[in-house]
Amino acid sequence: MTIEELLQSEDISKVVSELRNGRLSVEPNTKEHAAQYDPKLHDINDTQKRPDKLVVIDKDSDEYGEVKNVNPNVEQTTEQGFRIEPVARIALAIQKLIVKRAVAFTFGNPVTYGSNPEGEDEKALLKAINRAFHDVKEKTLNRRIARSLYSMTEVAELWYPVEVPEHETYGFKTTKKFKVAIFSPMFGDRLYPYFDDTRDMVAFSRQFTRKDRDMITRTYFETYTKDKHYLWCCDGLDGEVAGKNWTLAEGFPKELTIGKIPVIYACQPQVEWEDVQSLIDRLEKLLSNFADTNDYHASPKIFVQGKVIGFARKGEAGAIIEGENGATAQYLAWQNAPESVKLEIETLLRMIYTITQTPDISFDTVKGIGAISGVALQLLFMDAHLKVQDKSEIFSDYLQRRVNVLKAFFKQAHLEWSKACDNLIIEPEIVPYIIEDELSKINILTSANGNKQIASRRATIQRLGWADNVDEEEKAIINEEDRENSYYQNEPTI
Repeated sequence: MTIEELLQSEDISKVVSELRNGRLSVEPNTKEHAAQYDPKLHDINDTQKRPDKLVVIDKDSDEYGEVKNVNPNVEQTTEQGFRIEPVARIALAIQKLIVKRAVAFTFGNPVTYGSNPEGEDEKALLKAINRAFHDVKEKTLNRRIARSLYSMTEVAELWYPVEVPEHETYGFKTTKKFKVAIFSPMFGDRLYPYFDDTRDMVAFSRQFTRKDRDMITRTYFETYTKDKHYLWCCDGLDGEVAGKNWTLAEGFPKELTIGKIPVIYACQPQVEWEDVQSLIDRLEKLLSNFADTNDYHASPKIFVQGKVIGFARKGEAGAIIEGENGATAQYLAWQNAPESVKLEIETLLRMIYTITQTPDISFDTVKGIGAISGVALQLLFMDAHLKVQDKSEIFSDYLQRRVNVLKAFFKQAHLEWSKACDNLIIEPEIVPYIIEDELSKINILTSANGNKQIASRRATIQRLGWADNVDEEEKAIINEEDRENSYYQNEPTI
């Protein structure tokens, strides 16, 4: 059954069910991913998985409230003489850190678009596409797309035209402006790409829930094909009554005239921290248990053998403990426990960074590096750059399709560019982020150029960025040089 035949069916429930089942991969568990991404929702903060301790209290003792026994298996009740002792809960935002570093290295530098336009129309088209990217803040858009992909395993964006007053922003008169919207599980969207037998995406659907102005909560299911845009809705939340009373929204389906699905979709098999989630759980548990141990044993404790006759007062200088003959006293101290815990913590952190190809660029790590060359920087961040190269398998196709969708919109909006839209080739390229060693680069280029000047004075002034007006600054420098050269520095001769 083709997608056109499916969408012509009068059984909307069947249509929606089939569109949901057209994925090539399993729908991601967004609740689990969101809980792992947010430190407040980690297992270490779950009182069921890490319960607080119940402490037995001896009510008949003069030291009422003193801990006499710890029994975590006793039911939580104060009538039996128990009180709740909160345990330490140390949640680490390592998942967020992994995603932040991956996003920064992938799109820390702007994406470059290589192209060799021929003719005025192709040049104008390339300029219009760059202007459209500027209007939607493409740099920010790319980072948001990557953040959703890395933390939720899938993301999509929809390009659409809106009616505005006539303008010439794109190089021709038009009343349309092109905008973009992000569809992501982070925002409550459920994404359903539909692929045919040749693994081509022939439809894309999105399900979302919202409360309309009449204060009724409705579930919506919209589908985009290369020709039409469908929107169905039903009252209630998905899983309750959704799917039983679907109706086609008023004014739908709408015609799409660009000949392409205006949605770009990307997915990856797992979240960025999937392979180290168990290590993060262990690290949080280890730190929390160690914090509990510190709470009980950080203060020095004295073990006494024999009978104590007198004890010093709190804060007394030169304090001593007086005991009967044969009594001994000594401090209790750990032997190897802190070292073993420290070793495990360091090992876990190192394995987390290594497995996820995340460079450890914290202040404590880089403060002793000092000034290093550009080659050393490339070696330092090589693992992160290799990860970006792996991600280019996803984003190269993604960004290329974005360009193709925009060309299709411009082809419809300005018919004179029809041939240019078909012929112009634009290839996006991701440039991994790295701190540039400009001095090393200048030395290399100068040496390759025979130790000759490689930049004009105007270019260096502009690159430095100290002057607001480059022309005026250059003139001021020339005037100062002329003033210095006007003085006769040598002694007069007869």
